Amino acid sequence: MRATLLDAPRQVSLADVPDPAVQAPTDAVVRVVASCICGSDLWPYRGVAERPPGIRIGHEFVGVVEEVGADVGSVAPGDFVVAPFVWSDGTCVHCRAGFQTSCLHGGGWGSPDREGLLVDGGQGERVRVPQADGTLVPTPEPPDPALVPALLALSDVMGTGHHAALAAGVREGSTVVVVGDGAVGLCGVLASSRLGAERVVLMSRHAPRQDLGRRFGATDVVAERGDEGVERVLELTGGVGADAVLECVGTSQSMEQAVRSARPGATVGYVGVPYGEAPLRAMFGANVGLRGGVAPVRRYLPELLEDVLAGQLDPGPVFDLELPLDRVADGYAAMDERRAVKVLLRP
Repeated sequence: MRATLLDAPRQVSLADVPDPAVQAPTDAVVRVVASCICGSDLWPYRGVAERPPGIRIGHEFVGVVEEVGADVGSVAPGDFVVAPFVWSDGTCVHCRAGFQTSCLHGGGWGSPDREGLLVDGGQGERVRVPQADGTLVPTPEPPDPALVPALLALSDVMGTGHHAALAAGVREGSTVVVVGDGAVGLCGVLASSRLGAERVVLMSRHAPRQDLGRRFGATDVVAERGDEGVERVLELTGGVGADAVLECVGTSQSMEQAVRSARPGATVGYVGVPYGEAPLRAMFGANVGLRGGVAPVRRYLPELLEDVLAGQLDPGPVFDLELPLDRVADGYAAMDERRAVKVLLRP
């Protein structure tokens, strides 16, 4: 089969690799119907996060189960499934608490499993899925092909935006500020609107992303940053600040923007992979809380899946560029250069 490899900073390739097979009784093999490039993939792509040359990459995919191990009971060959961005057993103490991202027996796509066997990355034609019962979420029946983008968004960005909104305490009637107009930030707008926020302010400088943010429920857009951005948020909130802030970037500048946009006593829900520091003194002075982290999307998948299948939730428009898998390098370049919000890949 073919799979995407990260060869060096800003160099990805599609290579022939061995076909996956069931290696343990808890495994499944999934034929990928669609995968995508994540904003967090750009950190290793740019060389900010170091990775060994030739590593498999990609952690979001949906597909059809082709084979299962003897102990797998929740999915069967022919099932259409959504895979969250990490695999987990669903039974350990952390999984039972709803934090499958900290599973004692889990791991990440493209990395060795607990027995040292390589797990395929998501940006390929097939994937061996360890701990299939705890990881994969099947749809009740094969979905309408038009729903594939929305279902793929559930593997990471929609659940991550939802996690940010919950961590920040978004509720009915809230005023929310979203820092970051990538796919996660835009899904954070959608999640906040779904949770009943009355006002959602998206901080964005890019017209197409502003338009999508409004489509997802943003009531206001702020293009300014730094002091000017804070002043603009205060103007929109009557000098008070936001009840909840979603930080969806991960830099020191974005975190400072988030904290300074919050009203005293509010919480910043952070899900941007952190490559910066939080302004603790400013947080201390305003009693601003910080809550969030890597999103346990497996916890949220059943609820969000139900809404997608019912036609009540559609995060699919975050994919504004679709490419065949053999053009994966073009997809990375498009996202790196901010010519695309999120790239969907078809094998």
